[in-house]
Amino acid sequence: MEKYIKAISDGYYGYWNYFIGEILHPSWHNYFYWLVGASLLIYGLEILFPWRKNQPLLREHFWLDIFYIFWNYFLFSLIVYNALSMVAVEAFNDFLGIFGITNTIAIKVDQLPGWLQLVIIFVLRDFMQWSIHRMYHRVGWMWEFHKVHHSTREMGFGALLRFHWMENILYRTLEYIPLAMIGFGITDFFIVHIFTLVIGQLGHANLKIPLGPFKYIINGPQMHLWHHARELPKSHPYGFNYGISLSLWDFLFRTNYWPSDDENLPVGLPDEENYPKDFMGQTIEPFKRIFRKKSKKQS
Repeated sequence: MEKYIKAISDGYYGYWNYFIGEILHPSWHNYFYWLVGASLLIYGLEILFPWRKNQPLLREHFWLDIFYIFWNYFLFSLIVYNALSMVAVEAFNDFLGIFGITNTIAIKVDQLPGWLQLVIIFVLRDFMQWSIHRMYHRVGWMWEFHKVHHSTREMGFGALLRFHWMENILYRTLEYIPLAMIGFGITDFFIVHIFTLVIGQLGHANLKIPLGPFKYIINGPQMHLWHHARELPKSHPYGFNYGISLSLWDFLFRTNYWPSDDENLPVGLPDEENYPKDFMGQTIEPFKRIFRKKSKKQS
């Protein structure tokens, strides 16, 4: 028990020092300023070259999305996630120890050339995220949490990180074992993480980015806009275009749907959803809906 208490204490203390260090000491390996810089740059492009020219610069719920950016990237980890994840890792390793497993690394990626490490980590992580994202749309209780992300009615760079904090937990938990089975350096992961951040923000931005033949590999705002379509065609009742950074998986597994480049496509949840428009409401609503569904099944 003392080990877990120490993990919680170290989690809070370590992340607090990390968070303050990020703010006070800008560097090339600084998540905070990469996040701020990428957001400002892409927002500047939206102002100069808007795809939907009738969309206001301060679109609907702009400031809510700005809060979500810092909440999901930093504050949630500071308040609870980092400490609990350290406890979860300790508990998982203890569980494996029962079976005599002390090392989960199956493939030593760090033995490969640096560029190949980056490619493997990026592709593997993106495929896992595509798979988890697809689950969010098909598993009922997961979809209730994912609705927060789809509640935006006007797309912009900040919409990428509008998501319920449970998505942080689910993504990281489901990603952990596959990533733990390969060896990679934190520098490599930083590069991959920043690259996916920029691609993700561009994919949600109010920009028209002609990708040409690369549209079959890289996810862009024209394809991803359809993922947020308010009304789904009968041929795709659970959605489509699940790609995070890569569109490749959707074309390979035939979950792509991109009939046109329609900048005026209505996005968001169906009108009858009547979803909360504030942070606390969006935080509580998924739990309320899951509980109501469970109560109906039991009655």
